[in-house]
Amino acid sequence: MRRFIPFVKTPPLVSVLRLQGVIAAGTRGTLNDQALAPLIQKVFTRGKPTAVALSINSPGGSPAQSSLISARIRRLAEEKDVKVYAFVEDVAASGGYYIASAADEIWVDRHSIVGSIGVISAGFGFNDLISRYGIERRVYTAGKSKSLADPFKPENDDDVARIKALQEHIHGEFIDHVKTRRGARLSADTELFDGSIWVGDEAMPTGLIDGVAHLVPKMKEIFGDKVRLRPYQMKRPLLTRFGARVFSDVLDDIEDRAAYARFGL
Repeated sequence: MRRFIPFVKTPPLVSVLRLQGVIAAGTRGTLNDQALAPLIQKVFTRGKPTAVALSINSPGGSPAQSSLISARIRRLAEEKDVKVYAFVEDVAASGGYYIASAADEIWVDRHSIVGSIGVISAGFGFNDLISRYGIERRVYTAGKSKSLADPFKPENDDDVARIKALQEHIHGEFIDHVKTRRGARLSADTELFDGSIWVGDEAMPTGLIDGVAHLVPKMKEIFGDKVRLRPYQMKRPLLTRFGARVFSDVLDDIEDRAAYARFGL
């Protein structure tokens, strides 16, 4: 009601968007542009916020989804003229850092892991296994490049070269994004883009972060003790926890744990 009373100043409003999990398209419980689009729209428009704070805990994932989410945040930040602050919890690595760098400032806990600016793909080779059991792999394609890195065939040097070329292109786009967003803050004396990670204030000299701080006290420091924090986060429908979906949820949890385990979490 305060905002309807003349001459009474309303305390600043900061929308807080929690982004937790692996970044992947079309998978329940993961961060992706389609699922986040309406939520991000609310974050920037509901109540005319003074600023937006991103609470990030993500080991990364899809490069395309990371780019789409980051671009959506930037479009709305510029359209609404709202400053964005990122606060890292356990980790903002790879795609998680891609999204964090959409913010104007990045703040971490002293135990947070940031960085891992690189591209990775992994898989298994089963060609010896199936031959041991007398199984023959049959694949027919129109176009010599249609079958790439078939796990049931011996590794092919041409396929490896093509995959590495794709990775180099994606890596280059990732580097350009970070350089654009962080600008002159980035250190010229440190290799930032080889996939290395840093913990807490170790990242300060690199320019990848702006300092060590937590969301609530930092927002109070900037906007005053009476600042209002309005939280937003993705919600999973209750019914998805039942029936056949339970098995899928278990698999999703295993994949999430494997992604975080790469950083010892």
